[in-house]
Amino acid sequence: MTTATTATTATAVTTRTVEYPADGLTMIGHLAVPAGAGRAPAVLVGPEGPGLSDVDRRRADALAGAGYVALAFDLHGGRWFADPDEMLARCMPLLADPERLRDIGHAALAVLRAEPRTDPDRIAAVGYGTGGAVGLELGRDGVDLRAIATVNALTTGRPGESARIRCPVWAGVGSEDPIMPPAQRAAFTAEMQAAGVDWRLVVYGGALHAFHHPLAGRSPLPGVGHHPRHAQRAWRDVVDLLTECVPVTG
Repeated sequence: MTTATTATTATAVTTRTVEYPADGLTMIGHLAVPAGAGRAPAVLVGPEGPGLSDVDRRRADALAGAGYVALAFDLHGGRWFADPDEMLARCMPLLADPERLRDIGHAALAVLRAEPRTDPDRIAAVGYGTGGAVGLELGRDGVDLRAIATVNALTTGRPGESARIRCPVWAGVGSEDPIMPPAQRAAFTAEMQAAGVDWRLVVYGGALHAFHHPLAGRSPLPGVGHHPRHAQRAWRDVVDLLTECVPVTG
């Protein structure tokens, strides 16, 4: 792993890029560290299928401003896919292979844990789309997380493995998301319930897939679109989950 300091904000949040190997690629993540000297709770921030963008970096920065160490992790070796066909060609095999998703998650988790400011016993995962699937697979792999939040990623796992999830799971989805339709929601919630997981699902009325992402309105894919009001609500719901399950103290 290599690091390079790239910026220090006016609120004393320090950010830097981190390079690390995963999935046969050199991943380029964005680490944001809050002001102070003691250990702090930490959050993995996973991006949508096209890859890590400034939207995810700003989310990590906002969490650091609230007192969390936050790593916005990479999915594609520094690439961001503007072409939907290229994105799907990369993401669909990933989503079909839980072990690859877990490897990407574990590699990012190792970077986050290696940060001296991180409290290794207080880590949560927040993810969107493919990044949300990574967080869920870490949970299904038995990783000791304090919370998992997933938006647009109501992915189901292999039989029985969700019983290994050791923390609350919050999920958000748009009511009009054709990629996560009612049948998929039902399968996901049935899996969580059968596994005895402490789960919640919020359905945002009228929202499409990737409703949380400002660039979604430019996507040529059908069923994808930005919903600014619900995007703000989903973010507040994520922050509320973190406040409940892995609060910043001191």
